[in-house]
Amino acid sequence: MARHDEQRVEITPDVLIKAYSVGIFPMAESADDPSLFWVEPEQRGIIPLDGMRVSRRLARTIRSNKFEVHVDRDFDAVIDACAAPAAGRDSTWINKRIRRLYRALFDRRQCHTVEAWRDGRLVGGLYGVKIGAAFFGESMFHFERDASKVALVHLVARLKVGGFKLLDAQFITDHLESLGAVEVSRVEYQNMLAKAVAANAQFYCWPSDGVTDGGVVLQSISQIS
Repeated sequence: MARHDEQRVEITPDVLIKAYSVGIFPMAESADDPSLFWVEPEQRGIIPLDGMRVSRRLARTIRSNKFEVHVDRDFDAVIDACAAPAAGRDSTWINKRIRRLYRALFDRRQCHTVEAWRDGRLVGGLYGVKIGAAFFGESMFHFERDASKVALVHLVARLKVGGFKLLDAQFITDHLESLGAVEVSRVEYQNMLAKAVAANAQFYCWPSDGVTDGGVVLQSISQIS
């Protein structure tokens, strides 16, 4: 993994978008560390939009509409949950600067959330950045079993319907690999990235203020194992 320490140039939302467009993204050492550094992985994690794997058990959960899935409903709650301590994780890299930067992108509709709600409570979700026909997944969380997986499947379905070409997952985890994530070389990723950011796609291909039915989502995915 290539790491580039922060230079004395102010990181603004515009700088952030330019960085993503060339394949790098920011991180912090911890939530308490005010500095940022740029990351460019040698092997990049992506989720092929035609290769998502949904188990039959997960498909039943999605089809049941157990979770109400919304987009862009409560960005602050999503990033708070992504930054919160969790099992096996005492802290995250989401510091105050990260929060401010991505909130600014959200206000500009260049950052989006996918949120799983149950009984009026946010129980899982994710957020990421959109440039052209590329979506860069940043972080995800869950407070109930399968909530983050359901949000991710909803995201992939939305991206497929909206004409996206790339879903960047940054790094591969066992969780993501079970859903179809793979690693590609930096060169291969750069080729995919250049084509995706130059294209157009529609995140709001489905209404932003409603709930998408799980059956419709599964039809759009059509990769059940």
